[in-house]
Amino acid sequence: MQTAAAVNGTTATAPQLQVPGRDELVARAAGLRARLWEDAAESDRERRLTAGSVAALTDAGLMRLMTPRRLGGYEADIRTLLEVASEVGRGCGSAAWVTGVLNAGNFVASLFPREVQDEVWSLNADARTALVLGMPARGVEHVDGGVRITGEWGYVSGSLHADWVGVLVAVPTESGEAVVHFALMRADEVEIKDTWHFAGMRGTGSNTVVATGVFVPERRLLPYAPLLNGETDGLVDPANRYRNSLVGLFSIGLLGSLIGGATAAFDFVRAAAPNRPAAGSKFPNQAESPTLQLDLAEAATKIETAKLLAAKIADTADEAAYAGEFADVLTRAAARQNSTRVAQLCREAVDLLMTAYGSSAFSETNPLQRIWRDVNVGSRHAGFGMGIPAQLYGRALVGKDPRDISLLV
Repeated sequence: MQTAAAVNGTTATAPQLQVPGRDELVARAAGLRARLWEDAAESDRERRLTAGSVAALTDAGLMRLMTPRRLGGYEADIRTLLEVASEVGRGCGSAAWVTGVLNAGNFVASLFPREVQDEVWSLNADARTALVLGMPARGVEHVDGGVRITGEWGYVSGSLHADWVGVLVAVPTESGEAVVHFALMRADEVEIKDTWHFAGMRGTGSNTVVATGVFVPERRLLPYAPLLNGETDGLVDPANRYRNSLVGLFSIGLLGSLIGGATAAFDFVRAAAPNRPAAGSKFPNQAESPTLQLDLAEAATKIETAKLLAAKIADTADEAAYAGEFADVLTRAAARQNSTRVAQLCREAVDLLMTAYGSSAFSETNPLQRIWRDVNVGSRHAGFGMGIPAQLYGRALVGKDPRDISLLV
């Protein structure tokens, strides 16, 4: 079976591929764990994923999760994104973070008109879209056929490995009011400024994207507020499962990295316990120490709780999508607060495991310290922090609109 896609006014065809299910995709991610673990130190040191890691993720099809099926993608559900990112995170937290962000970027690109989707994927089903939800740029002027954009956007994870970049811009109207839009630009149209010098998640290469007078045609502008509110009718085929909260989608992609990192730390400490001394005691090894046993039990419970809560967030979004509905603001505010709790649980588990292992966990040669840095930085992403998610949820619980505080609900 062939599907047609319009490219530059002509017609291109792409084969309709057999779409792998969740179990297959998660198995592919698990199969990359050893390779990603091996490359993680280099990705951390070089502040970007290795070419081998990117190739492995791409070759496994893990950058196609949210790409339209008619263009060779999988249109996977949110639970699949969570489980794939979690497995990738057991090998490398930065690789999982980038996988989550680029798939979320492709999700947003898939909401643009079919003409734009064809531009993005008809010649390359593995094309990747970096996306950032930072403050919208206001250097926007109307020109014939579209707008010309000048601005900067920081913390663009995956920008070093993207074919397209999605940013927020404030497009002026005749009334003088600016309306926020997603703008989709080719990666070769922008500059990447090397600004990502952070203690953790170093391999994400979350640098600053700079646009200087970049022309964006009208078709590659998409109003922002309707997407947040689930008003996607007319934007996509009704059969497509793209009626999820964008905030829920974005957080799930990030949470998979944190869950995977916490799981990897737990596995590492547990496996080492029979062969490590219980310092300052007569126990023959750490595994015999009740303190270590209690720490493992507590960490395991935190990680398991995080997994269950993250799965609930994903399943809630998927259930609404399958029903052709959009979750109300209370459900969405709860998802944002629960995402924050998942991030906190992962951080607490890793901190506990670092203490349980001992001070050598902080040696630069020990992978635990990299996981600790990654999870501590990643769990403090703006989407999880500053107490805003709790304020949103609390406001929704008393019947008030949380969007009075933030549109990211």
